[in-house]
Amino acid sequence: MLEADPTPQANAHLLTDAEALFAHLADAVYLIDPHTSNILWCNRKAWEGLGLGPEDVLDHSVLSLQMDVHGLPQWSEIANAIRATDCFRFIGRHRHQQGHEVPVEVNTTHFELHGKAYFLSVARDITNRVAQEADSQSREKQLWFALNEASDGLWDWEVASGTLFFSPQLKRMLGYGPDEMAPVLETWSRNVHPEDAPRVLAILDEHLRGKRSRYEAEYRIRNRNGHYLWVHDRGRVCEFAPDGQPARVVGMVQDISKRKQLELLLHEHASNDPLTGLANRREGATYLQAQIELCHRLNLSIGLAFIDIDHFKSVNDRYGHLTGDRVLLHVAQAIKNSLRGSDLPCRWGGEEFIVIAPNTTLKQMCLVAEKVRLAVQQALAGHTPAVTVSVGVSAAFGNAIDQTDLMAQADSALYRAKQNGRNRVETAVVAPRT
Repeated sequence: MLEADPTPQANAHLLTDAEALFAHLADAVYLIDPHTSNILWCNRKAWEGLGLGPEDVLDHSVLSLQMDVHGLPQWSEIANAIRATDCFRFIGRHRHQQGHEVPVEVNTTHFELHGKAYFLSVARDITNRVAQEADSQSREKQLWFALNEASDGLWDWEVASGTLFFSPQLKRMLGYGPDEMAPVLETWSRNVHPEDAPRVLAILDEHLRGKRSRYEAEYRIRNRNGHYLWVHDRGRVCEFAPDGQPARVVGMVQDISKRKQLELLLHEHASNDPLTGLANRREGATYLQAQIELCHRLNLSIGLAFIDIDHFKSVNDRYGHLTGDRVLLHVAQAIKNSLRGSDLPCRWGGEEFIVIAPNTTLKQMCLVAEKVRLAVQQALAGHTPAVTVSVGVSAAFGNAIDQTDLMAQADSALYRAKQNGRNRVETAVVAPRT
């Protein structure tokens, strides 16, 4: 009855002998290519339920019809799960031609015929079932359902047994079917980003020990594709054991990836120079103050370098501001590439840059500055005109560090570098303790 023909025209007639039976089914039936997720055939209920014509569905795939499957990598993961079981169940939403979503329960089996693999999916519209379940639940269950629908997911943790319930919405948010995700704490904890896990687990532990009124954290969690979502997770102990220990904790998770990306972008714009990508003056001043305070506490030294592009005004006047911008970008890159990981370069303003070097003496700072000068000279030697920088250096130690004095000394040294012929490093006349 089935022929292993890859063309949509031929596949449209794969089940000709049984189409009369399939046409009377109350559920939608799809024959799917496991590798591409393309729809090879469907029954009448499938295309009618989506508001499409009988041939239109064949132009679609699972990725274009199923609202909760995003991209071939996720489809590949789901396909592997389908192959690993006799019947794979997935709760999702189909995209109707008129723009609304149709909640469905999809049961998929796999088989081979004439040496070719197929998936057969039976999708049931559960719109009425969802509504009936809501009506039949008790007040507690109705509240749970309402919260579940209003959020991206709920969880319910029985502390003693370690059982952790994940709501279908939470599983769907992470790209899993309703029968996946083992209901244990480790399923959650091992998918929290390694950089976030210690902080998040500490917050949860503090709540369980009564040191916080509730558990609340923002962190990254890995979805099925291996990508990380930003989530806002909050919960509270709602039941206690007879000995007073927490017995049950419930919480709500919201996907805040879009908001977090916007926050990170705004923070980057607020702290970075848009042309060079280096820290801007505001970020540099904040960092310098923080490092000075740290040096006061730990009795460490700090080095500072003021860097100025030689004859930059003539570059703008003769070659134009676009060339001037390219010079600034190349100089910034040369400075950044020549520094140690602990040093922070900043664009201070115009053609002037600074380098903040924690735990660095005056002698060490001179070596850093000379390395910067040579890096710029070599990187822009072939530029027309050739570009060089002058550098003024200062440093101070422990409680003797005064920010105003530190910057004044570096500025004075920069002025002398300009006066003494440019393309050189100078230190303050009266050097602080090193």
